[in-house]
Amino acid sequence: MNLRRLFVIASNVFREVLRDRVLYLVGVFALIMLAAGRLVPELSSLAASKVLLDVGLGAIALISLVVTVFVGSSLIHKEIEKRTVLVLLAKPMTRSEFVVGKHLGLSAVLALLIAAMGVIYFLLLRAYSVPFDIVPLSLSLVFLWLELSLLAAVAMLFGSAMSPLLTTLLTFAIYAVGHLSPDIVKLAAIAENPGLQKAVRSLYLVLPDLDRLNLRNDAIYSNLPNAQGLGAIALYALVYIAFLLAGSTLIFQRREF
Repeated sequence: MNLRRLFVIASNVFREVLRDRVLYLVGVFALIMLAAGRLVPELSSLAASKVLLDVGLGAIALISLVVTVFVGSSLIHKEIEKRTVLVLLAKPMTRSEFVVGKHLGLSAVLALLIAAMGVIYFLLLRAYSVPFDIVPLSLSLVFLWLELSLLAAVAMLFGSAMSPLLTTLLTFAIYAVGHLSPDIVKLAAIAENPGLQKAVRSLYLVLPDLDRLNLRNDAIYSNLPNAQGLGAIALYALVYIAFLLAGSTLIFQRREF
């Protein structure tokens, strides 16, 4: 892969998504936090602090999820529909560079969005005199970015072969299953049905376990895994992203325009 071509594609995606006024959502997040700061203090001091911490992280995750799914679902299909993909691929550019560059551009947008909301989050927590440990909270935002980058790769995999609407629905479904998969495995074990247990375990191995990337609750209580555990989780996400992008490239290479 040519790094210069990857950078050009990624920067084009970055600018295009920002032109869609995605960063306006940072203002929505600030309003949510301001509203929470006015309403939550009705609770006890300790409970209010925990609620504000949780609401802030939850709002960052929700807003970033919406951007990931809706932008990622149309990222490739939009180029095909407008026929601009023909112009891009007519140049000395491989389809793998096209797919990876698109993903890098969206991941950069998500990094900027999460970082901007994170800064507002920490500033408002300080303004509300909420005690917090910035290191675990910051790490939870990094792993949120990894989770959403993985989900963006899922959206691009579906988007390489399906319509944006179907891609959006399936990506949301993968997100839901990815967070519920450990509980589903436990329920299957209780059922004492060997066939069901085998099927659920197979699905668990194939589908992404997004729940292991969700460190937000652990960060609030400063109970994150050790460095080795965090490294293993990050490696899991990166390897999964690589496989998903390889699958997207394979599907995209088989498409005729």
